[in-house]
Amino acid sequence: MKRYQALADDIARSIRQGLLSPGQRLPSVRQASAARKLSPATVFQAYYLLESQGLVEPRARSGYYVSERARAMPPEPDTASQPDGQARAVDVSELVFEVLESAMARDIVPLGSAFMSPTLFPLARLGRAMAHEAVHLDPRSTVDDLTPGNAELRRHIALRYRIGAVPIAANDLVVCNGAIEALNLSIAAVTRPGDAVLVESPCFYAALQTLERRGLHAIEVPTHPREGIELGALDAAIRRHAPAACWLMTNYQNPLGSSLPEAKKRELVELLARHELPLIEDDVYGELHFGAHRPAPAKAFDTRGLVLHCSSFSKTLAPGYRIGWAAPGRYAQRVARLKLTNTLATCVPAQLAIARYLQRGGYDRHLRGLRKTLAAQQAAYLDAVARYFPQGTRVTRPDGGYFLWIELPEGSDALAVQRRAAQQGISIAPGPIFSANRGYAHCLRLNYGHALDARVDAALQVLGALSSAR
Repeated sequence: MKRYQALADDIARSIRQGLLSPGQRLPSVRQASAARKLSPATVFQAYYLLESQGLVEPRARSGYYVSERARAMPPEPDTASQPDGQARAVDVSELVFEVLESAMARDIVPLGSAFMSPTLFPLARLGRAMAHEAVHLDPRSTVDDLTPGNAELRRHIALRYRIGAVPIAANDLVVCNGAIEALNLSIAAVTRPGDAVLVESPCFYAALQTLERRGLHAIEVPTHPREGIELGALDAAIRRHAPAACWLMTNYQNPLGSSLPEAKKRELVELLARHELPLIEDDVYGELHFGAHRPAPAKAFDTRGLVLHCSSFSKTLAPGYRIGWAAPGRYAQRVARLKLTNTLATCVPAQLAIARYLQRGGYDRHLRGLRKTLAAQQAAYLDAVARYFPQGTRVTRPDGGYFLWIELPEGSDALAVQRRAAQQGISIAPGPIFSANRGYAHCLRLNYGHALDARVDAALQVLGALSSAR
């Protein structure tokens, strides 16, 4: 855990325990810096993170104060999950499709969606870039940019990694039709039907669906709601099951929002290297951090080429353009050949449009605004959960991404809540779709990537009432 996160956790704990009361002033940045022997920048990061979580608020020329909204804030889940550790065939798709099909209409309140509001993206500017590139398309690029992807786009992606000290070169990248294709190609490169794959618990349902479609077995590993997968349990599962691969989200995991601290990512990569076990790293949310710096992916510590790192622009810039990529390390040739035989190429005009957008600047400015919006929306949703959900509810406070994981009181039935909510035009993602054995029956995932307007606030009030009913 980074120093600013440790400071923020200490202050958050003091607020929850009543040692710091709503309206009480926090130590000044100078005082906290001297007392904790931290730089002022580190203290500012901690206070900014607490602000994004709705626990503190700045007052002009006065400092930071404990927010009034912190008075009734539900506690966070604070223990790792406890899956049974068995390797099992996956059978979740029918349940996932049932849930997703109830959330497709435009008039549904999309609390269960996997996508944030499309109004948060610079679609007009991207559209102008697409129009320019389509009109001025070099005919040769339709051949030159086939399987590996457009060279200029790959150069821009690689440059962003290099700035973050992640050793990925343009030639290491394969451009794909979104991160979903990158992940599918990566898992196909390192497994065969019947193999077992280690996953977090709970786990993003699309990962489980991929394993199901490929005839792979899932082994769920205990995962902490803040710090990610438990490495001791992971090591034990490797020794017990001899899996073919590991598939993780290391930053702002869907659905928990957990992130492995940097030291834990390094230890993870070293652990997998000792076992010569490839890691499929899904890092689509890494750019959506609320702190000052992007958290490093596990790929940053990969010296053996065992990390097949996957990401995309779908969560940060252009969801409908379907531009993702894989940095598959030692498996690059396999992934490229699978791409060649599966879909051959990714839409050339879409690649050129994003490359042009990146070339002309503004992406980082867009990201700063997007992060600020998501942090504010998270605070608003947390406040609504505190007001509307039943006593005994627990909710995560991730420092990035756009999902909240909610643990309802024991005995709650999230699937029943989901079905009743759907009848009232509200979608949620119930816990059982995030587990190969349909666990997490009392949990649900909420998407705070949509502004909390009157309609959404009313939906959260209804959802809280449904969650209270037995």
